[in-house]
Amino acid sequence: MTHIEQLHSAGLFDTNAPRYTSYPPANHFGSGIGGARQAEWLRAVPDGAQVSLYLHIPFCKRLCWFCACRTQGTKTMRPVDSYVDTLLVEIDRQRALLPANVAMSRLHLGGGTPTILTPDVMARLLDRVFDRFDTGTGFEFSVEIDPTEASEPLLDTLISYGMNRASIGVQDFDPRVQNAIGRQQSFAQTHATVSYLRAANLRSLNMDLLYGLPHQTGPSLSASLEQVMALQPDRLALYGYAHVPWMSKRQVMIDSAALPSPQTRFQLAEQAREMLILDGFVPIGIDHFARPDDGLAIALANGHLRRNFQGYTDDTAEVLIGMGASAISKFPQGYSQNFPSTAQYTSAIGAGGLAADKGHVMTQTDLWVARAIEQLMCRFEINTVDLRAQFPTESCAIARTLSNVAASFPQALKYRDGILTLDPKFEPLVRIIAGKLDLFKSTKTAHSAAI
Repeated sequence: MTHIEQLHSAGLFDTNAPRYTSYPPANHFGSGIGGARQAEWLRAVPDGAQVSLYLHIPFCKRLCWFCACRTQGTKTMRPVDSYVDTLLVEIDRQRALLPANVAMSRLHLGGGTPTILTPDVMARLLDRVFDRFDTGTGFEFSVEIDPTEASEPLLDTLISYGMNRASIGVQDFDPRVQNAIGRQQSFAQTHATVSYLRAANLRSLNMDLLYGLPHQTGPSLSASLEQVMALQPDRLALYGYAHVPWMSKRQVMIDSAALPSPQTRFQLAEQAREMLILDGFVPIGIDHFARPDDGLAIALANGHLRRNFQGYTDDTAEVLIGMGASAISKFPQGYSQNFPSTAQYTSAIGAGGLAADKGHVMTQTDLWVARAIEQLMCRFEINTVDLRAQFPTESCAIARTLSNVAASFPQALKYRDGILTLDPKFEPLVRIIAGKLDLFKSTKTAHSAAI
């Protein structure tokens, strides 16, 4: 049996699996985690702790067909400005519940399109954040930037408030692919934004690409990667496109017949990986690449790499506070997610409380499974000795479960000196293997395919 046949027999080309940016995945969050529970968890944050903040701006002037994020289109700025007014109230309300001496380790503005805000509105938002929160050691301020919707005055505003990492979505530069996914963004536009940010001494630049898009081929992806590498990003995410039109209605605009086969998707991912490694990038987990001096590569080397809703991170804060419609917060006790629609979110904040709608309270079993999956996703190994020491009451369950997982993949997994290690040749199976640990996994999942 060839290596490809081994991967195929293990389900790589026909099994859906979550990306495991959280455990349990967000589609398993349940009701009953409302504002009262969220407030309890906020009050329980230790005095002096560092926390990460995520602010969600769920608006776009155009809705790209490939996107499955919670966003809404707008032709005017009126709903956006009104939404920011509500967000300011939520910032005040959540901060009032936290201890006096917490500090931000990270601030991330995501969307949607955060750069849809005017400079004045962005300044109002950032004034409130930095007035309410002190910054901690090694503070990082990152923003998702759309080069087609990022004026120089807006970029100047972000830079003046200390933005030191920008994340630019590229997806693919091939015009045929762009037309097929409803996103027109030229290399010239992207280059102009990158050049402007570099001239302003931006510390670090991220870029996102997709493989498995309609009409995408080996040569076309190679050409896009050459253009991306010419822009010299410090960090790059290479995600597999998930075609889920039953979840994201706008994806019905994409011709499914033009999508590459699962085998071709795998070949595209492997081709891109080889190109990026040859260019000097360090592979990080399943879908990230970083320059050797980037924080992700350093975190991988020193064992501090983590995983959160933005993918891989070097942030070690135990608390992530999400603000805005559909934003997710992570606490040691569990997860809480705000109401998904802007109308529901605005109504909840307007009623005088918090906007949490659903979530999950973590059990001891959930905690060790989450840690095991995170280890597997970050390092392609699970340290069973550390897990059993950290969760002594779960020791028997840990040993039994991991033994069963290893037996399910005898060629891929090896156990030695308390470490369950995934053979590098079988790393593409990591999400499928993580699924064997997942107590919430159903036969039908709404997440992207394993490749």
